[in-house]
Amino acid sequence: MPDPPPLPPAPPTIVRWLLLAFAVLSLATGIIGIFVPGLPTTVFILMAAWAAARSSPRLHAWLWRHRLFGTMLQNWAAGGFVSRKAKWSATLVMGVSVLFLALVQVPAWARVASYASMACVLIWLWLRPEPPG
Repeated sequence: MPDPPPLPPAPPTIVRWLLLAFAVLSLATGIIGIFVPGLPTTVFILMAAWAAARSSPRLHAWLWRHRLFGTMLQNWAAGGFVSRKAKWSATLVMGVSVLFLALVQVPAWARVASYASMACVLIWLWLRPEPPG
């Protein structure tokens, strides 16, 4: 597995601690998103890696080499690539979320906002390039 890219210069201590807290919170939210339909994983893992790169070289290296998150981060760093598997996984989870929202009682505005948001994310996601061969 390749080494993580060079890290930016360390910010002042208070900023570093705030970024570390943001990284941990984003990581936790991303992990929860694996199990909760409609809560994205990829976006939160990318945010966690961004914040960790500026606050904790150790956390950043762990994310970079992680069995589940590492490939996603490496593809993103190599050119904003998103694998076809990740695209289909996101599409499936959002499809389940759409079905769930159709079956439960929620205000119409919330349903429409959720559908529109998921549609925008899916369009953006499927327009992302895939990693080369």
